[in-house]
Amino acid sequence: MIVPLSRPDISELEKQYVNEVLDSGQLSMGEKTKRFEALFRERFGARYSVAMNSGTSALHVAVKSLGLKEGDEVITTPYSFIASGNCLLYEGVKPVFVDIDPLTLNMNTIKIEEAVTAKTKAILAVHIFGQPCQMDDVRRVAQKYGLVVIEDACEAIGAEWKKEHAGRMGDAGVFAFYPNKQMTTGEGGILLTDREDVYKMAAALRNQGRSLTSDWLDHDYVGYNYRMSELQAAVGVGQMERLNEILAKRDRAADRYLQLIKQSQLPVTTPELIKGGKMSWFVFIVVLPKSVNREKIITSLLKEGVQSKPYFPSIHLQKSFCKKFGDQAGRFPYSEEMSARTLAIPFYSTITEREQAFVIKALKKALA
Repeated sequence: MIVPLSRPDISELEKQYVNEVLDSGQLSMGEKTKRFEALFRERFGARYSVAMNSGTSALHVAVKSLGLKEGDEVITTPYSFIASGNCLLYEGVKPVFVDIDPLTLNMNTIKIEEAVTAKTKAILAVHIFGQPCQMDDVRRVAQKYGLVVIEDACEAIGAEWKKEHAGRMGDAGVFAFYPNKQMTTGEGGILLTDREDVYKMAAALRNQGRSLTSDWLDHDYVGYNYRMSELQAAVGVGQMERLNEILAKRDRAADRYLQLIKQSQLPVTTPELIKGGKMSWFVFIVVLPKSVNREKIITSLLKEGVQSKPYFPSIHLQKSFCKKFGDQAGRFPYSEEMSARTLAIPFYSTITEREQAFVIKALKKALA
């Protein structure tokens, strides 16, 4: 048996919608993209939505649309996919990291205020692995110091904080749809906002700088080709129409893993679910004991036919960040420790009970 790390959940509905696009002859900026954006507005109660070709593009556009620029500082977490840091560097903005809570793996929001300086202009909250960030502290500090809030909800569609949707508690929120996400468009992302100024700028920037009232070859801004294709949107429409089903499958799969880990008495832990939050399961993470050699575990699992990966390396220790800011090893000890001990095991909507039992058996053997 081979158990992959992830696998998209694609049905006949998505294939039908893709064929409709192919038959229509309109492969960009058509009705499926409009429908995809509308589905997000309806589900999340947003005034505006702008679909793009990746979550990274949407994060970049959020940063630029909110007026962040060179010399500004943005407070964020070091324990995340590198895009949440890169989207700031694109505009010359300095990421100011705050260490994480080692239990939830999210930014320790109690420490945010200590990081505020005269140059601080925003907080970029990341809902890591679908775990909602403690947004009360984020919004309190933002209001106190007049900061904007960007939510990186790229891994958290369907997550909630005190019954508010992740991605809807700041000035702009972003979701992403890479094939390993809860839902996918192959590649893709979307920005949600209630601010008209942010919407107008985001819509222009994703479309080569054309404003909403520009003629086709008139460009008001220096923009980008960040458009979502109609083929991507077609898959996305089908996925959005099935989102409740997909999220429910992932909930059941996560519950099975938690039960199997407990029954097998594995010497691992899993991220603690934050009180007041509703998890949306992106990946399934186990935290290995400090004494364990993670690379040996990965090799052992692979020999059994089970894929796994370290999730996530700390952003501040990535080579590109060290070259720019210098080696900052030791500055964020909890992030660094979790980066060394966390492991993603196979997880996807269609994973079977048999596959999960096989994974846990292989993990127990590797740990032994």
